[in-house]
Amino acid sequence: MLNEKDLHIGRAPSPDDIADLKSLDSDALKLAEMGYTQDMKRNFSVISLLGVGFSLTNSWFGISAALVTGINSGGPVLIIYGIILVALISTCVGISLSELASALPNAGGQYFWANELAPRRYANFASYLTGWFAWAGSVFTSASVALAVGSAAVGCWQLSHPDFVIQAWHVFVGYQVVNAFSFIFNCYGKVLPAIATTTLYTSLISFFVILIVVPARAPTHQQARFVFANFVNNTGWGQNGIAFIVGLVNTNWAFACLDCATHMAEEVARPEKMIPIAIMGTVAIGFVTAWFYSVSMFFSMQDLDGLFATLTGVPILELFYQALGVKAGAIVLEALIIATGIGCMIASHTWQSRLCWSFARDRGLPFARFLSHVHPTLDVPLAAHFVSCVIVAILGCLYLGSYTAFNR
Repeated sequence: MLNEKDLHIGRAPSPDDIADLKSLDSDALKLAEMGYTQDMKRNFSVISLLGVGFSLTNSWFGISAALVTGINSGGPVLIIYGIILVALISTCVGISLSELASALPNAGGQYFWANELAPRRYANFASYLTGWFAWAGSVFTSASVALAVGSAAVGCWQLSHPDFVIQAWHVFVGYQVVNAFSFIFNCYGKVLPAIATTTLYTSLISFFVILIVVPARAPTHQQARFVFANFVNNTGWGQNGIAFIVGLVNTNWAFACLDCATHMAEEVARPEKMIPIAIMGTVAIGFVTAWFYSVSMFFSMQDLDGLFATLTGVPILELFYQALGVKAGAIVLEALIIATGIGCMIASHTWQSRLCWSFARDRGLPFARFLSHVHPTLDVPLAAHFVSCVIVAILGCLYLGSYTAFNR
């Protein structure tokens, strides 16, 4: 395996490169000044870039998918106030990322900035470590999204077939299907911006449909005290403060991956302007959708204990069923969440492939020449995409061995 001494972040332009700079547009020129060539076309607009960024973070979907953690580690209080807390922190993170992306727009993102800004003595090591953590984080994020969507699909089947007992391998199959299906969409660079825009609108439309239908159909509604002051601690920890901190995994996951847009810096025009818009737009839309969604769902909840004990293993699906009283209706609403989740998975694949490709381009990964290749016809780093998805598929095997290991 390579080490930090092998890392090769950019290079100084050669005399031949300098002679060609006049023929480059301003974006390619700035990239050339960093020591890189323009390998992929800049097909993304600010809307499609926001589509990738928000589809991955997808805060209201994150609240739905990780609800089982939140309601056991704080209940409504944890989620309602946790969203506000994490949104404030995410705003600070987003501002920092935006500033760096504006000054140094590069697909490498954090590892490139670490190399540029760290003291020379530690720059290579800091960059190497950051690159590995960033790529590993993206791969594990894809695994968590695949698990959430696969679990939701299996939960829908269980709700419609009450005698069906969910086994680990059922969820494993769902996980692999979601990962394999989402793989296809990142294989064609020309259509990827349109796909990103579609997933953005799919998420927002699904949000509004659920936000309106569930409260409107709920037979009764909870008191404000239940929504804003009901704390639940089923963690086993004696201190509620510890339970609250543990439960913040739910709301933190809903605002994760804000750096996604930074890794599309070489696929969007004027990245120094567009990336900050995408990042801060993701935080703003994420906070509004997640907070109002959570308030709406908790007011519409009929039986909190029923969410803990649901045989579907999907608390939000049980909440839909409680509110609508019709299994078909609950499954339709959950199908909207699954469609949103697939959009999230597609964006996660985009994110992890760009991280793998850019890091390999700087010789931070084994088989760098293979992983840094951009397919000339498809206009995507196909090898990096394929290898990353294979690793995600392998990680799914952990679920067969230990539910706890996979989810921790």
